[in-house]
Amino acid sequence: MSRAADRLKLLIHHLDRSQAAIVSFHLQGVVILYHRSSTGPYRPTPGQRSTELRSPGAPLTGVSVKPAGLRPKKQERAAPTSAQTLTLSSQPHRLRYTLETDLLSPEQRLFYEENGFILIKNLVSEEDVDKFRKEFERICRQRVKIPGLVVMKDVAIVKSEFVQDQRAVSKLQDFQEDPELFRYCNLPQILKHVECFTGPNIMAMHTMLINKPPDAGKKTSRHPMHQDLHYFPFRPADQIVCSWTAMEKVNRQNGCLVVLPGTHKGTLKEHDYPEWEGGVNKMYHGVRGYDSQHQRVHLEMEKGDTVFFHPLLIHGSGMNQTQGFRKAISCHYASAECYYIDVKGTTQENIEEEVKDLASRKYAIDEISFKDTWAFRGRLVQGERVSL
Repeated sequence: MSRAADRLKLLIHHLDRSQAAIVSFHLQGVVILYHRSSTGPYRPTPGQRSTELRSPGAPLTGVSVKPAGLRPKKQERAAPTSAQTLTLSSQPHRLRYTLETDLLSPEQRLFYEENGFILIKNLVSEEDVDKFRKEFERICRQRVKIPGLVVMKDVAIVKSEFVQDQRAVSKLQDFQEDPELFRYCNLPQILKHVECFTGPNIMAMHTMLINKPPDAGKKTSRHPMHQDLHYFPFRPADQIVCSWTAMEKVNRQNGCLVVLPGTHKGTLKEHDYPEWEGGVNKMYHGVRGYDSQHQRVHLEMEKGDTVFFHPLLIHGSGMNQTQGFRKAISCHYASAECYYIDVKGTTQENIEEEVKDLASRKYAIDEISFKDTWAFRGRLVQGERVSL
């Protein structure tokens, strides 16, 4: 029996207690408090994505994400105390979004299945983060030229006096040709977690270093709520995942990520530029027609913390209301067994035209397909390049 199966049995043992018992579990950097509302043990069958975790009674009714402690806590109240309170379904759990790799605990897998994201504390070392920061600064000072790199500026900064350093840059995209920054995408601890969602053959498809500037008063430092799958002409969505690592302390004041838990279970919605008075940054499409009253979770993180999330999860970020810059580095990964699709006639057609136009001007190519713009950027980081 695998270690994960053994740990699942341990979880069952803890959950099979008296009614309304609260148990605290230490989950590799995340503490999740489960509220047990019924009796009756689970009968799990560890396996791949289609594993079902069944309970003859109602299973977990609530879960709170809290900063990790060194020891399990004896007992805590289940009453919600912040926006960080999340929910686990009372229905049988069918593991669709995660794979058995013996890395994620059963609790972590269930959390991702229900919410579409999971945060791992202290995954990237301070030393590595500092090296990525120094490389970013070298690029901003134009001390190095990186082929294919897209340097983006906040719309409010573009309209003001140009400053030739990191204050003028809000984001770097497509740094696959920069050996130092792309080293992030090859970090063993990142890939081990990515494999839990994509399987062993892994492509790095989209790279970003975000340098969210202090808001200039126009609220342009916001990123509208969106689904990343809107930008991707490849499927299946369940074999795509983003890793997003904080390069410094990230909180609500400097514009942390905000997610809508469970929205990864829905479908891809229509996206377009939001009608914001201060303007919107290029490619910052926003989702249309989502439930604005849906529960929100603000992901406050420390330097080196990493969140992994599903491409259908609705998320965004608020304004940076501080005087400093908020940095993060990220990569979207996909199984090398994913395949390209034609987005003509779909809600993705608007982003297809925008990307093709940008690529044509950047590379002086008259005809280029949406698929080609992604195939150029994709890099194999583990296993075999099967399709992508």
